[in-house]
Amino acid sequence: MAPAAQRLRARALGLRIGFYSPGPHNAITDVAGVRVGHVTVVRGVPAARGAETIVRTGVTAVLPRTDVWSGGVFAATHTLNGDGEMTGTRWIRDLETLTHPVLLTGTRSVGAVYDAALAYIYDRVRDRRWGMLPVVAETWDGLLNDLSVQSIEPSHVYDAIDLASDGEVAEGNVGSGTGMVCYDFKGGIGTASRSISCGAASYTIGVLLQANFGSRPQLVVDGVPVGRVMTDLMPETGAPAPGSDLHEGSVIVVIATDAPLSSVQLKRLARRGGLGLARTGSISANTSGDIIIAFSTANVIPLAPTEIPLRVSLLPSDLVDPLFQGVVEATEEAVLNAICAGVTMLGVRGNVVHGLPYDRLARAFEEHGRRLTLPPAARVVDHA
Repeated sequence: MAPAAQRLRARALGLRIGFYSPGPHNAITDVAGVRVGHVTVVRGVPAARGAETIVRTGVTAVLPRTDVWSGGVFAATHTLNGDGEMTGTRWIRDLETLTHPVLLTGTRSVGAVYDAALAYIYDRVRDRRWGMLPVVAETWDGLLNDLSVQSIEPSHVYDAIDLASDGEVAEGNVGSGTGMVCYDFKGGIGTASRSISCGAASYTIGVLLQANFGSRPQLVVDGVPVGRVMTDLMPETGAPAPGSDLHEGSVIVVIATDAPLSSVQLKRLARRGGLGLARTGSISANTSGDIIIAFSTANVIPLAPTEIPLRVSLLPSDLVDPLFQGVVEATEEAVLNAICAGVTMLGVRGNVVHGLPYDRLARAFEEHGRRLTLPPAARVVDHA
């Protein structure tokens, strides 16, 4: 194995996705008040005869407000394809409001994370009126993570919430993205943002996603059909995991904005996330769970009962097109960031999923008449 290269984001590799510029961190945390926390759970070293449990999983928390428990925000969800789970969506649909962190994890751990979120609420939250239906979403990490055991503990969920911060966001093999695979390369967490002008005002769109979808021939990078060129370095698998014959991957997309949008407008925004996925090659396959949640931080919905009508600000729908474009661009770039950040991982049953080799990416661009100038930090070959 050659020395590992420093893992870089798409822009550091010379990729420029779309028209709008990113925010300062090119992350969902560019939306003021939004915070992200990761807890990565990795245990065990695969051995030929070892019975040690191989854990490659985690939890990621996205907090929509600095004080998420003191007020809600307008929100909406969209299911592009439904072979997956996000709890609490019916409540969001009917009350139009998100009042929890959005918690991401692996399929096996939805129940454990949900229970831990409820325990957190009873331990830490004084006003529990809207606190009984946590939002927990999943994708399947069974190619690298042993699903025969429950590896997520309550402390992991507590820490993901308590340690959430603004600023830069770790990507790839972190938190809930630890065991995820995207287009048959190592995937995981990816994020991006866009700064948008709508009329006389400026707003930010941020996206964080858990990328665990797609087959290699589908992969498109900034319009280049990279997956048709890079046909090797496919996942190396031993005995198949239970249910893997049905697994075509999934993705959870979290969209945040400070633009003042209603839940209906946020539903429309969430739908556009699917267009961003499609620009990377996704077809939202038959057994893929592709679920999107969008929220706006512009209006605070009080939790306490009141007889006073709420006063909210809303952007005229005639001005939302730049937001639609921004979310498409940020979603596309977030997927590419997840793949670019992914590090080769050895997992359960000796399975191996490779990180994207940057030198091969540059050659794929050259084959299609495009030039990708890699920085010196990316020129170390990081595959066998």
